[in-house]
Amino acid sequence: MAGGASEICRVAMWSGPRNISTALMRSFENRSDCVVVDEPFYAHYLDKTGIDHPGRDTVLGSQPHDADDVVTKLMAPLASGVRVQYQKQMGHHIIPGVSLEWARGIQNCFLLREPRAMIASYVKKRVNPVLDDLGYRQLAEIYDFVASGQKTAPIVVDSDDLLRNPPAILRALCARLSIPFEDAMLAWPPGPRASDGAWAPWWYANVEKSTVFESRPPFEGALPDHLEMLAKQAMPYYNRLARHKIM
Repeated sequence: MAGGASEICRVAMWSGPRNISTALMRSFENRSDCVVVDEPFYAHYLDKTGIDHPGRDTVLGSQPHDADDVVTKLMAPLASGVRVQYQKQMGHHIIPGVSLEWARGIQNCFLLREPRAMIASYVKKRVNPVLDDLGYRQLAEIYDFVASGQKTAPIVVDSDDLLRNPPAILRALCARLSIPFEDAMLAWPPGPRASDGAWAPWWYANVEKSTVFESRPPFEGALPDHLEMLAKQAMPYYNRLARHKIM
């Protein structure tokens, strides 16, 4: 969409887990004109797949289970004065049968993390993941879907690039979204938010302590053989999307 000061910009930031996606949500929520939505398809995903996640019952009780109901709520009119809606979306939450037609009319962005580093972090919360738990395949499919028919490629952000130089990457991201950059995006108050999903007690301990984007060293450790194999499965999807990342 073209972005004028009076227009609404709905942003779906598609990500995998353990990928500073909540910190980036904090950054956008600290804008003067923005409302955020935290993983709106999570309960639908758990309900339809039967998969076990930390806090499963709490999550199931916190959100609609029907995908159409999720979309209706997601695309409802925004409050007066709100010009930016930031949707923190997990790629793996979009399972077969969920229509993404609603996403064609909004800004779709993709947040990446190198697979080995992401897997090393993820297994601290859930052991023995499979490829579909990580979202790389789904992110590539969503990218292809929303890119079809567009003149410009969807926006891709590498989380390591963002952590190395938050001002530059956030300015570039806002420019691509045709919204003004705000210095307030660079820092935020610590603590939980009313906008945080019901799963926050299991996943958000670190981000609740944060106030800025904090640099992290590159992952150079060893993974068990089965996780190295998983990383190799994810790498082609990561590489395909990383070719489009903003610098």
